Amino acid sequence: MSSHSIHFKPIGIIHTPFDGTEKIPRQGRFSDEAAGYAEIFEEFSEGLKDLNTFTHAHLIFYFHLKKEALKLIQYPKNRDIPRGVFAIRSPLRPNKIGLTIVKITSVEDNKLYFTGADMINGTPLLDIKPYVPEIDCYPDAGNGWFEEID
Repeated sequence: MSSHSIHFKPIGIIHTPFDGTEKIPRQGRFSDEAAGYAEIFEEFSEGLKDLNTFTHAHLIFYFHLKKEALKLIQYPKNRDIPRGVFAIRSPLRPNKIGLTIVKITSVEDNKLYFTGADMINGTPLLDIKPYVPEIDCYPDAGNGWFEEID
């Protein structure tokens, strides 16, 4: 099996009030007051058409400032049991790709305004997908090892 390089071209830049990791919420869902906006590059801005008809969207982005070495086994935040990187939501990932569901507040020109920000100001945005409950929500989904938490 050979290794292939994949190159992504950002579609925009995410702007948030967070200049460092110390004040970023653990998950965007828990930070409705953390507002931000994605500035979509002009060549992609037409793709925002009709996004304002949705209440939420998936933002897929690149952890561009993460310099730490990848560890396939990590300790989740505030937990004392090590877990595999693919079983946790750590930003220390093999490809440094992040995913957050945000609440859309408005779409104006080439900007997507939202709440639920959990990324650093200046984060490169790779893609946007509308959140569709019929497709994205699995009410019977299990919580994995999170079910062990009190």
